[in-house]
Amino acid sequence: HVVLRDVSFQVTAGQIIGIVGENGSGKSTLLRNLVGWLTPTSGEIMMSGRFGYCPQEELIFEALTVNENFQYFSAAYGLDDRWKDVKAELLQWLRFSEHEYARVSTLSGGTKQKLNLALALLHSPDILLLDEPYSGFDWDTYLRFWEYANKLRAEGKSIVLVTHFAYDRSSFDALLELKGGTIECV
Repeated sequence: HVVLRDVSFQVTAGQIIGIVGENGSGKSTLLRNLVGWLTPTSGEIMMSGRFGYCPQEELIFEALTVNENFQYFSAAYGLDDRWKDVKAELLQWLRFSEHEYARVSTLSGGTKQKLNLALALLHSPDILLLDEPYSGFDWDTYLRFWEYANKLRAEGKSIVLVTHFAYDRSSFDALLELKGGTIECV
């Protein structure tokens, strides 16, 4: 079963690219190829710089606290002690500081998604690959997400965002649609 064929797009520094498409169109498969979880049967993927990945399903440890998840990922990324300042900024920005020492299994779905996103940002990636990053966010957090995304854009960071909903097309530098295994500009 071929899900993607002849998919080609380029993201330059400081761009936010949105990828939309129906359920099953291959959006998550595309991101899994980009991060190396899946190997394409043909073609090539070229990326330069560090990338962060926030999948649709949370990649967090439920038995650990929020802080322990940050500690784990900072060690995995090989970060020095400055990660603590980044953590504090992310907790503040996403407004879940009060949960810093809570066990993840006790958190709401939206707060788990905030943690999932924060962990993808912890190492200050150059390219951020996001799969439905704001599913489960309340309206305030959704707006804060876009404030932060624009801050990253201004810093020259790139974002590829897969979503079912592109409420505000002006938030994106380009909006691409996966349809029938190919990608088209919309």
